[in-house]
Amino acid sequence: MSDTMLYVIAAVLVLGVAAQWLSWRLRLPAILALLVIGIIAGPVTGLLRPDAMFGDLLFPMVSLGVAVVLFEGGLTLRFSDLRGHGAAVSNLVSWGALLNWVLIAAGTSLVAGFSLEMSLLFAALVVVTGPTVINPLLRTMRTTHEVSQLLRWEGILIDPVGALLAVLVFQFIISGTDSYLVFLQSIGVGAVAGAVAALALAYIIRRHWIPEYLLNVVALAWVVMTFACSNYLAHESGLLAVTVMGIWLGNIRGLDMSEVLSFKESLSILIISMLFIVLGARIDPANLLATGWSGAGVLLVVLLARPVVVWACTLGGKYSWQEKALVAWVAPRGIVAAAVSALFALRLEDAGYVEAPALVAYTFLVIIFTVLLQSFTARPLARLLGLVEEEPRGILIVGANPVARAIGKALLQQGFRVKLTDTTWSEIQAARMDGLDTYYGEPVSAHADRNLELEGIGRLFAMSRRPALNTLAVIKFRREFGRNRVFTLRNAQEKDASEKRRVAESFRAPRLFGEAITLQKLSSLIAQGAEIKATLLSETFDKEAYNQAKGKSHIPLFALDTQQHLRAYTDEQQPDVKPGWTLLSLISPVPEPETPPVVDEV
Repeated sequence: MSDTMLYVIAAVLVLGVAAQWLSWRLRLPAILALLVIGIIAGPVTGLLRPDAMFGDLLFPMVSLGVAVVLFEGGLTLRFSDLRGHGAAVSNLVSWGALLNWVLIAAGTSLVAGFSLEMSLLFAALVVVTGPTVINPLLRTMRTTHEVSQLLRWEGILIDPVGALLAVLVFQFIISGTDSYLVFLQSIGVGAVAGAVAALALAYIIRRHWIPEYLLNVVALAWVVMTFACSNYLAHESGLLAVTVMGIWLGNIRGLDMSEVLSFKESLSILIISMLFIVLGARIDPANLLATGWSGAGVLLVVLLARPVVVWACTLGGKYSWQEKALVAWVAPRGIVAAAVSALFALRLEDAGYVEAPALVAYTFLVIIFTVLLQSFTARPLARLLGLVEEEPRGILIVGANPVARAIGKALLQQGFRVKLTDTTWSEIQAARMDGLDTYYGEPVSAHADRNLELEGIGRLFAMSRRPALNTLAVIKFRREFGRNRVFTLRNAQEKDASEKRRVAESFRAPRLFGEAITLQKLSSLIAQGAEIKATLLSETFDKEAYNQAKGKSHIPLFALDTQQHLRAYTDEQQPDVKPGWTLLSLISPVPEPETPPVVDEV
């Protein structure tokens, strides 16, 4: 039996990671591939039978997995973000989410005949979109910056808000509608346990009682301990406790949880991959089809509630009707809805609720339908409404050192969108003082996948001080932007690198400004007073005249043609600059000629 369990766990892990990789290759939300592979492995082929294979371990395994996912979601909710991304975002994730909840609950009760409690729970589950399903859509849509910002931040912030709402409704149902004291007790215990756990962990971190290498695993153990202790004190209060703990930790001033968040994001990907293979294996497609016309009616309710909410939340805003229409259409449901609904259904089945299996069927029907429908229609609709950016003009610069900042400012002055990313806070601050858009973090991290806004950006200039990071950025963004739109700036230590340390040709990108130009050389010139200047060439002052005038005091960087298309000077290509083009060069100050000393005649 133990050998069988080993093989099952190994198979689930491999299938989950394979689904994540397939989603990356196809540029589709991971939840779709995970559920499809799970259904094939489960009811279709019968190879994976979670209830029989895991037995009594199934419920605690799913519970712990969902607890970690909810904690990680709570950790991403920062109240400053609610205020920092416009009234429309704040409205959508606050009273707008409640309005959506009420509308869907009322419609579900009328169309599907659910009880009031189950309608409220179902509605709480499907108000959530989430970054795991929104971000892949935004990459394929390539819509305007305003729409992308609104959809992205709604997805990030609605995840923990919707999860908290669903947990509260579940607490109410499981406590018994007639036992308000039990409900209030479980809510109180969960909220207090989460807050106490968060404050205790924050105190320990600030006192440096945990070595750096143990911080992530201690945080994980702390989450599991909080979940278990809260459940022991008050039945089913653990999910609320870990959600509150995550929200509290994410909003403590001066507490850096970025490393823990990065670890939890990676762990969540692994947990979600395994969890959804198991959950998908428990879904019988026949149950989804059995929803029939009531299922179609519920889908219609979910789709129609969204425009009402978006219209209400954007009243008096700057959005056009086309932008409102696109935002109203794009709202695929995601990870939290599926994971939490499956967990709640397991618990409600044990408690004797006959509607529990239907809860899973309707929830997964909404998830699969909205993800599929909007994955294939979002870009055509954006194009129809005139909200597609045909050719992204923005540039992502890896590094915020003085060279990156100088180049970023020069390109910003020419009308290009520029975003700098770095992990050195002092350089990020310097870039912000220069008026440049920044992302504080690693561009190749899981956090960047969720929070690094790439709308309107179509090129990569990797010019950090770390050659390995530059190479990783090239590998990651080559698929995103295209092979001919990612570039690196050579570091001095790369010039004489041995074959063992030299980057393989398959990972190599064109070198900005030529093989002889290094980051250190440009840094030295800028420190000596060199500046990037733009010069408009003409028939009378062409490229040859420009070179004669500047001599060796300039390094050509970029050329802008008459349509303002940016062309970089690289080791592989030198733009054929013509009259009417603008040339951006790094101009070194020309020292004044020395005056010969005056010698008194005798």
